[in-house]
Amino acid sequence: MALIDTHCHLDAAEFDDDRAAVAARAAAAGVEFIVVPAIERANFGAVASVCREFGDCRPAYGIHPMVVGRAQDDDLDALRATLQRERPAAVGEIGLDYFVPQRDEARQEFFFVEQLKIARDLGLPVLLHVRKAVDAVLKHLRRIELPGGIAHAFNGSRQQAETFLQLGFKLGFGGAMTHARATHLRELATTLPLSAIVLETDAPDIPPAWLEHGARNQPAELARIAAVLAELRGLAPAAVAAATSANARVALPALAAS
Repeated sequence: MALIDTHCHLDAAEFDDDRAAVAARAAAAGVEFIVVPAIERANFGAVASVCREFGDCRPAYGIHPMVVGRAQDDDLDALRATLQRERPAAVGEIGLDYFVPQRDEARQEFFFVEQLKIARDLGLPVLLHVRKAVDAVLKHLRRIELPGGIAHAFNGSRQQAETFLQLGFKLGFGGAMTHARATHLRELATTLPLSAIVLETDAPDIPPAWLEHGARNQPAELARIAAVLAELRGLAPAAVAAATSANARVALPALAAS
């Protein structure tokens, strides 16, 4: 059963003490590829290093909306150069976050739009961070034509989901879906076309229901996350693994080329 974790911050400090063991556990659990997105210029090098060290990791590079307050405009030039030099799976993690307090929405939007333009120019898909900002993100995706990508940790409406699909995107589902109280998310996971869904952990964040609150998530949990999706849809776990991995390769063609 080959799985693809389409969103895992394996470069994070939470993994510094046992990163190799974490990667080994993921491989033992059937995780074939791990997509490691950057969040700012300062960790582009760390993401590249992790992906060189672990052969099943693939990098993405971007500037996260929650760090634009400390980003410099010339970070966009560094991003373009990094994307041209490395072999990325996507531009990401980029997007809009209207949940965080004391946010600068205009600066978030500036960095988001400029990174969408870079992705368009280089023909790369994007990994989208979308929190309390789905319609704002969709507005820009309608305007700037892209080769698609993934709406990470999707938690919008059914109509918004269908709009993402019409624009050529897949929707990321992970640990949040495993919680029984997440009724809306579980309904989406059950009723959306299986071709719409990719799996992710967002490790070390968004732990699944079987981990204690605040516990470190890790990519090896993807097998049980896939089993939850299989149970919700009445399918065999192997069928869910095959379908979601195929979807990931459609969303991120660099994985198919690996």
